Amino acid sequence: MLLETYLALCVFTFTTSITPGPNNMMLLTSGVNFGFRRTIPHILGIEFGFGSLILLVGLGAGALLTAEPRLYLVLKIVGGAYLLWIAWKIATSTRLSDGTSDAKPMRFDQAALFQFVNPKAWIMAAGAVAAYQEPSAFIRDSLLICLAFMSVGIFCTAAWAAFGSGLKNWLEEPSRLRLFNITMAILLVASMWPMLR
Repeated sequence: MLLETYLALCVFTFTTSITPGPNNMMLLTSGVNFGFRRTIPHILGIEFGFGSLILLVGLGAGALLTAEPRLYLVLKIVGGAYLLWIAWKIATSTRLSDGTSDAKPMRFDQAALFQFVNPKAWIMAAGAVAAYQEPSAFIRDSLLICLAFMSVGIFCTAAWAAFGSGLKNWLEEPSRLRLFNITMAILLVASMWPMLR
């Protein structure tokens, strides 16, 4: 029974983690601008932060947001403002990082903390907990959900960064890079729309 639940969770995790969203748009852009290796702390920060968020939701934070909708509104405003700032930074980036510029990829701690203001992360965590957690075994199920997201999610997030890294050579031409960064900034803002309604 536990194995069946875990496998179902892995399918749920894959479908929710591989689809475009704020994290994946930022990873794609980071892969292009900084390469895969320099994006690894960003990937690991997402996994650690999202795993921590799942545990918090599973242990009761989701119920708090349901009971107090104004907290979710604050979360959406703060998360939306932060994503707009990131989109602006992406859109105004004009050259690939060669390791000597001031531009830096997102750090582990920044990526981990971002999960707590990322509305899509909250929706994914709450959806997984609602679908797969039994009230009589909420600690076990929270840990199982966390394990599924961290074990499957890391491959999904790494794939987005690797895809971006693969585009790096093609985007060395400044006009292509500029168009790519503006497009990614627009897609990042667009990825917020379903969450901010």
